[in-house]
Amino acid sequence: MTDADVQPIAGGSRSTGRHRPGRHAPFRRLLSVETRKLFDTRSGRIMTVALAVLTVAFMGARGLVADPGLQTMVVTAGIGYGTLLPVIGILTVTGEWSHRTALTTFVLEPRRLRVLAAKCLPPLLTTLAASLFAMVAAVPVTAAVAAAQGVPADWTVSPGALLGWTAGNVLVVAMGLSLGMLLMNTPAAIVICLAAPMVWSVVARLGSAGESLAEWLHLGSTAAPLTSGGMTGGEVLRLAVSTIFWIVLPMTLGAARAIRKEVT
Repeated sequence: MTDADVQPIAGGSRSTGRHRPGRHAPFRRLLSVETRKLFDTRSGRIMTVALAVLTVAFMGARGLVADPGLQTMVVTAGIGYGTLLPVIGILTVTGEWSHRTALTTFVLEPRRLRVLAAKCLPPLLTTLAASLFAMVAAVPVTAAVAAAQGVPADWTVSPGALLGWTAGNVLVVAMGLSLGMLLMNTPAAIVICLAAPMVWSVVARLGSAGESLAEWLHLGSTAAPLTSGGMTGGEVLRLAVSTIFWIVLPMTLGAARAIRKEVT
């Protein structure tokens, strides 16, 4: 064996250079992987199809009991969105722990904050896409309902109200993400997220103290004025408090827990 034969090995081949220690995956690759995880799994595909079907179904059902209004049809999609979209967010951030793949993920990318950020972005972007889908799907549904009822359709929409409705959807999904990140347990996070509106409706009936707590901490109630297209100073303050309580604090504590958690 000559020195020329040994040189490529001693110097390192081109493929070895690409995989040298200390080189981390770029964020766009992490984002691409987490986006694929969101839709490539069986549960992700089922949730996506169910979301699209329920959106059109809820709009059609609303058309049977209400006048055919475009904005009414769009907002009706929020019935399904408020249930399914947070679940998608929860599954995204708890999947690594429930399927015990966190060890592999964090070995490939030790900087856990980048992984967590890559996990949170796809559900939020999916929420924006779902809101846009609802606006597009509402057009033919409104026309069909108007034709079936034999009345003219109301095509009036408020851009501010639609933006507020979309922001409300994003907040609900962010709440699911924060609970999933904090608890790292899929069933517990889903139960708390879906049961919260019922619990707060009970709390609001427990006298003035309970009503005050629900008024400030129930994210669904504080985000409701967003759909009006305008908010007062008090409504903005209540929304900020509930957002900190349900999103900022749990996500901060959950991120700190994920960073420190021993992975086995």
